[in-house]
Amino acid sequence: MTDLDHRYPGAGTEPYGPPSGSLADLLERVLDKGIVIAGDIKIDLLDIELLTIRLRLFIASVDTAKKAGIDWWETDPALSSRAARDALAEENARLRERLDALEGAAEGETTGAVR
Repeated sequence: MTDLDHRYPGAGTEPYGPPSGSLADLLERVLDKGIVIAGDIKIDLLDIELLTIRLRLFIASVDTAKKAGIDWWETDPALSSRAARDALAEENARLRERLDALEGAAEGETTGAVR
């Protein structure tokens, strides 16, 4: 037999068998590439749309999600301690600005009353 004969088995057999691998290999491939599952659920009654639910599920690794521009977990204070600190610092800065404005207004009223 030649090399060609070995590449193409006889009739009744598949030239390429099903991919063999473990669940871990499959999961690694899915997380590396990412997978999107989308679906809509509609509930109608007498041709009147009562409810529509749109489902979108994106399964990927963190690196793959970041490449796709998805990084909401980094800015959600409930999920990220850095985001929580940033939110607290931002609120603190806003409160300090308001306090400075109120103190400035109070000093202006006091100075105006002394004249």
